[in-house]
Amino acid sequence: MSLQAKADWIAVDWGTTNLRVWALDSSGCEMIHRSSDKGMGGLAANEFEPALLELVADLLAPEIKTPVIVCGMAGSRQGWAEAPYKTTPCTPPSLEDATVVHAADSRLDVRILPGIKQRDPTDVMRGEETQISGFLADNPGYSGTLCLPGTHTKWVAVRDGVVEHFRTFMTGEMFALLSSRSVLRHSLSAREIDHDTFEQAVADAAENPQEIAASLFGIRAAGLIAGLTGEAARGRLSGYLIGAELAAVRDGFDLAAITLLGSDQISKAYHSALGRLGYRATLLNAETITLNGLVLAYSSYSKVSS
Repeated sequence: MSLQAKADWIAVDWGTTNLRVWALDSSGCEMIHRSSDKGMGGLAANEFEPALLELVADLLAPEIKTPVIVCGMAGSRQGWAEAPYKTTPCTPPSLEDATVVHAADSRLDVRILPGIKQRDPTDVMRGEETQISGFLADNPGYSGTLCLPGTHTKWVAVRDGVVEHFRTFMTGEMFALLSSRSVLRHSLSAREIDHDTFEQAVADAAENPQEIAASLFGIRAAGLIAGLTGEAARGRLSGYLIGAELAAVRDGFDLAAITLLGSDQISKAYHSALGRLGYRATLLNAETITLNGLVLAYSSYSKVSS
């Protein structure tokens, strides 16, 4: 990109651990993409604007307000400014639902998209709703289940563009805690995983999820007295946790029509686990879909800013 080029608008995905920005032209074409490790979890309220400016200051035209459309944890209670939730059942939030942030830099017109909440059972999401919006922009008549794998994996029931209900599973965080802070840390390889063992563990946990606590300790015992390798132990831990999660969702969600939004290793693990249980799932790139959702939100900017 030329040093003289300026963004027509800026899309922002602000997570707990990372900040990602895209500079776009008026037609939604990406000019540049940047990121930093200044996620919401490490910032005080007065540090959000400086963190953003570190990435976008040179992209802002002088004496002109540049629209900045933000999704994710910047809108949480601990974030830049709290963006109130929409309540299920609902369509994904649009720019009309956004919270306007009064930035100190006069070149910024910042609008934070809200998340979605559910009253029974209680649940919340922030950031995933924009991925859902981006997916539905290309699949407006979709009815089925979306799975958004991550530290806190979301399962979402969608019908005719409406988010009907969803559930969040802390499976990714549980894996991180058990693999690094429990007795199981002594049994696992650092990174490598045995995929055959993983898939068998998925099947075992899905069939008998009530035994998950005992099965987890069995990983340690098998390493001590049965020669279970570190790679197999890591596969077994991941498989047990994901298998138990799949057992929990199969009664509340339509697993005949599943779309996974993600492209990282954990998303591929879910894809493999679903296949092991006989379910067919489509895997799509979540980062591209998040940007699609932000582009869709920006499309109504002229309407809400007039």
